[in-house]
Amino acid sequence: MRKLELPVLCIDARHAKAALKMQINKSDRNDAVGIARIMQCGWYKEVRVKDLDSHAIKALLVSRALLVKIKRDVENQIRGLLKNLGLVIGRAKMNVFLLRALQLTEGRPELAAAVAPLLKAREAIEQQIEDLDRKVLRLARNNAQVRRFMTAPGVGPITALCYLATIDDPTRFKKSSSVGAYAGLTARRYVSGEVDWTGRISKCGDKMLRTYLYEAANVLLTRIAKWSALKAWGIRLAKRSGLRKAKVAVARKLAVILHRMWIEGTEFRWSSKEATNQPA
Repeated sequence: MRKLELPVLCIDARHAKAALKMQINKSDRNDAVGIARIMQCGWYKEVRVKDLDSHAIKALLVSRALLVKIKRDVENQIRGLLKNLGLVIGRAKMNVFLLRALQLTEGRPELAAAVAPLLKAREAIEQQIEDLDRKVLRLARNNAQVRRFMTAPGVGPITALCYLATIDDPTRFKKSSSVGAYAGLTARRYVSGEVDWTGRISKCGDKMLRTYLYEAANVLLTRIAKWSALKAWGIRLAKRSGLRKAKVAVARKLAVILHRMWIEGTEFRWSSKEATNQPA
């Protein structure tokens, strides 16, 4: 029997629910007929299926993000156990956390018995994160488009790979400005009668991409010394509306700029400090 090749479709949930509820008798056959009628009316949207490479990259990044979260949770648990006894680790990164925890539990066998297994678990998780980081760097080096993404300030290999895997095909966006809304970085708006209300960002779309773009914007505004028109715009916005809103706005603009770079096959265009008319 010849199989029918049907396009991958996403039916609007509201229209589908309303149409199916109008049926008197509920059955799988009647639901299928109702869905067919919805498709005839055009109440559906086509969904592009990403290729396997994009899914593989995203799976790698999801695994890394999960391990980073687990490591942070283990560290917070260790901090909590020690803080109950008035022992504070303080700000500690890399091996400093391990050395500080061992120092505080020295001479306290009952406390060391509780903390030592968590420290071993943290060490094992840290090793797995380092292995994934090496794989991420290898993928970034072997992909020309990712290397072009990384010429943008604040964009590292993880953000660049996440953007590549999430967008997958830049031609599915007619306008680069649409990518900001796709990542959930545009403001909600409600207009009805005399009411015209603009709220916070929608937070629709991929949460991981939105998070990494926000982190990239934070690095751009707070750590990168090299000047650019994007940084100048973000600094002016921060002075007017606050640093937090400026980071969100820069993250949205970064999403748009990366898409434009992808379409045109170009690297990030830097600009001098003088060209931005920004005082020292």
